[in-house]
Amino acid sequence: MSEECANPLLLGWIKEWLDQARERNSKGATVYKKAYESMKACPLAFEHPSQAQQLNGLGPKLCDRLTDKLKAYCQENGLPMPEPPGQANKRTSDSGISEQPAKKPRKAKPYVPALRSGAYALMLGLSTARENSSQGMTKAHLIEVAQPFCDSSFTAPTDPTKFYTAWNSMKTLIQKDLVYEHGRPLRKYALSEDGWEVAKRIQKTLPESAQAMFPSTGRESDSQPLRQGQAGEVTSFHDADEDESAAPPQRRIFNGHTLNNGPTEPITLPPNSFTIQLVLDTRITPQVRAMELGDVMWVAKCRDPTFLSQYGEEGDEIMLDWIIERKRLDDLIGSIKDGRFHEQKFRLRRSGIKNVIYLVEEFTAVHAEAGGGSAAKYQEMVASAIASTQVVNGYFIKKTRNLDDSIRYLARMTLLLRRMYGAYESPEEGLGASQSATAKVSLIPSGHISSIQNYLTQIEELRAKDPSLTYGVTFSTFSALTSKSDVLSLRDVYLKMLMCTRGVTGEKALEIQRRWPTPRHLVEAYMALEPKDREGMVSERLQSLVGRKKIAKSLSKKIAEVWGEGG
Repeated sequence: MSEECANPLLLGWIKEWLDQARERNSKGATVYKKAYESMKACPLAFEHPSQAQQLNGLGPKLCDRLTDKLKAYCQENGLPMPEPPGQANKRTSDSGISEQPAKKPRKAKPYVPALRSGAYALMLGLSTARENSSQGMTKAHLIEVAQPFCDSSFTAPTDPTKFYTAWNSMKTLIQKDLVYEHGRPLRKYALSEDGWEVAKRIQKTLPESAQAMFPSTGRESDSQPLRQGQAGEVTSFHDADEDESAAPPQRRIFNGHTLNNGPTEPITLPPNSFTIQLVLDTRITPQVRAMELGDVMWVAKCRDPTFLSQYGEEGDEIMLDWIIERKRLDDLIGSIKDGRFHEQKFRLRRSGIKNVIYLVEEFTAVHAEAGGGSAAKYQEMVASAIASTQVVNGYFIKKTRNLDDSIRYLARMTLLLRRMYGAYESPEEGLGASQSATAKVSLIPSGHISSIQNYLTQIEELRAKDPSLTYGVTFSTFSALTSKSDVLSLRDVYLKMLMCTRGVTGEKALEIQRRWPTPRHLVEAYMALEPKDREGMVSERLQSLVGRKKIAKSLSKKIAEVWGEGG
């Protein structure tokens, strides 16, 4: 491959380092891969490796390594070492007139983030990991370890009129190649080689007692990652002198994530090792936690907060198979009118949660007016939506009179689940309850989930294999899998685009996507027809569909107006 490149020697040396990094499973592989691809695609021949700094992914440090390799190569082969352009000493021309060397370019000042800024805290947070670790930190874990080093919040804007938090500094660090991100659907972050240099300089400004807490500066350089203590202090995860290579597989943990050789089979929680807790979305009073999907869910919370970390997992909670989407009557009417109702049902179906409950709070006519009209006016529309949710989607509908009634229902559901799993907050809560609870909870390792489709396939196979177990993932993994923005594949974006056309429900969008897999397929199908034939294309080619999936000619015309224009 190097023969196709304008700089085959430089490309070959980068490839050599890339192969070595991959063999060691080093994080440097990402850096070398980026440099390799840039060098291979470059059509310009460089006189000196320093010129390669203009390429994406090749910084001063990597170019210096290439220069050293070139010097050794020239010495071995008796060749003159080329001089950096514009950097040669003063020369004398043929006329004997002394030529002044070109001015030495000013060296860029190394980037150092401001004290206790977001970037400052993120660099220190990421440096609590081992430098030679090939894994990264999730956003949730990184915020946890970085927050003590920052004066502003990573989750709430300092200025209520703006949306910026300390986390926005991550974009700057990525642009400066100090941090790189990888992993889907659960994004992870790690320091690059240049990032480690900056982080170490920051660490040296800390008190000596604090420096000893970082693996890269203190005696714990061979220890496991560090975690935030109760009072904001940082403590080592394992003893400093513990030999990682001698530890059993389940102890080889990096930043709360499983290695490739970590557990591949589900991890069943031992009896009496967890409690069942109700989790509410922050948009519901009382505010508890922001959730990517649904308004109410339940988790199995381990009594031992370090239990899951033994298997490389983050946190101490596993999602259960129950989720509630709460709708006030006025909100239900509004979501039906603007299409959110169908989009939410579509996302719930792709969440992998088996038991979905729609809780509808019935308000008085005064409340219904807020939804855009009287309840009677929209009674038929609401009844149709509820019937469809029950029959087509298979979701359970629970109607309550008011918020207090809803809270009582949630309390009953929580007690029911605790009895099913024999998991109570206290011994007194379990008094009088049957001791024959057999339901068990099993965790699907997050390190082996590569996409939402991969997750859905795994969970369906596991349920078919052993229906008696409740299979779930950690709360952070579930949030990443169901995020509206972080895990949108081309297929997801395409479906959402189709559903922007009024009348295209989730079922209809799926049928269109099955017939024309990508936006390009759909547009090309329209372009192959005469303009007069485009209006009826979708309805005619999907005429075999029946029921709610059937696409009428009027809707087919609307779709054509969006996708079939031009050409």
